[in-house]
Amino acid sequence: MMDSLPINQEVVLQVREELGIKTLAQASIRQIVQLADRLQKMYQVDFIRTEMGVPGLAAPQIGTDAEITALRSGVASVYPPIQGIEPLKQELSRFARLFLDIDVAPTGCIPTVGAMQSSMLVFLVANRRDKNKDTTLFIDPGFPVQKRQLGVLGMKYESFDIYDYRGDKLRAKLESYLEKGHISTFLYSTPNNPAWISFTEKELSIIGELANKYDVVVLEDLAYFGMDFRQDYGQPGRAPYPATVARYTDNYVLLFSSSKVFSYAGQRIGAMLISDGLYNRQFADLNRNFSIDKFGPAILQDAIYTSSAGTAHSSQAALAAILKAVNEGAYDFVAPLKEYGQRAAIMKKHFLDNGFYLVYDKDEDLELADGFYFTIAYPGMTGEKLLGELIRYGISAITLDTTGSTRTEGLRICVSHTSLDRMEEVAKRLQLFGSEHK
Repeated sequence: MMDSLPINQEVVLQVREELGIKTLAQASIRQIVQLADRLQKMYQVDFIRTEMGVPGLAAPQIGTDAEITALRSGVASVYPPIQGIEPLKQELSRFARLFLDIDVAPTGCIPTVGAMQSSMLVFLVANRRDKNKDTTLFIDPGFPVQKRQLGVLGMKYESFDIYDYRGDKLRAKLESYLEKGHISTFLYSTPNNPAWISFTEKELSIIGELANKYDVVVLEDLAYFGMDFRQDYGQPGRAPYPATVARYTDNYVLLFSSSKVFSYAGQRIGAMLISDGLYNRQFADLNRNFSIDKFGPAILQDAIYTSSAGTAHSSQAALAAILKAVNEGAYDFVAPLKEYGQRAAIMKKHFLDNGFYLVYDKDEDLELADGFYFTIAYPGMTGEKLLGELIRYGISAITLDTTGSTRTEGLRICVSHTSLDRMEEVAKRLQLFGSEHK
């Protein structure tokens, strides 16, 4: 396979033209996938696929068994309750208590068609609760599809890269937006896609304090919950607990995903956890678009009902079973995920040994965890140039340009597709790249 590398640059440009990829800097993940697929077939070379953030581990048998049992019981012919089945709501509430050390009533624990639906539903309601506040502020870098959701909804957003605003610097930066009076919602993920930063207690306390001061709803995306492997967050009811904005404000909705944490991406099951205080708050301006002026009921009775009328019975049964096992300590969900950290540590070393450097490298004064993603750059190259070159060596990735990052020299590397038995191959390709780009 190494004999066919590096791939001829003219061929890469030709395939890009055929796929309509004018610039790699703004190419979507799906376009990079198509490009790598085409080149793999042409050259009979297996790419090191780091562009897609998809699970690289098997789903837990607990979930699939529960789903099969549910289907055999006949749930396929019955509409699920839009608020979610009671066992799942109870287990989500327990999970919040046991793994975040916060109280969220089962009423506000609402299953959705993946966390992607959760964010869209919250945008629908939260951004219409006050006619003077119509804009989401993204604390970037972040997941670009959430911005596309706002585009589809015809809603506004602004964003900034947190790279230069960690710790105490975050306060002034946030207030520079908030004092204008138009920000309705914040959104960020922790651990973060793509940079793998984790917001600190200090930063989350600032976000919570300002959410209270300016009445902003915080969307905290927990797609990678427990995957900051610097500490063990997998023991129910036992410290340490991950930092969360929920300790500093009642103006929050937690977006919970089963895709990476439980490798249950295919069944599209997630949840939103709405604080008790926010769930029952009344906003007169909701009457402009919704049949009820309370936040939580507007999510349920209008947003969910008109978009999907709930999420599948069987998927809910699967997530309920997984969470029950996790909550009772029968299943340590963090243990299998630690392989991602092992992969990241090895891959990072191979990149660093061959002249690359990390772009996002610290949480304030702490080294970043090894996990699902990391970010790299190469001296003297933009992200677009670097991606164009790495593709020639059978390595695919995405640029940071598409994530709201100002670090246009960087690429996001996802470790999920690269198993431990391919690490030597990663090393050889990067050595070849390094020898030809000194």
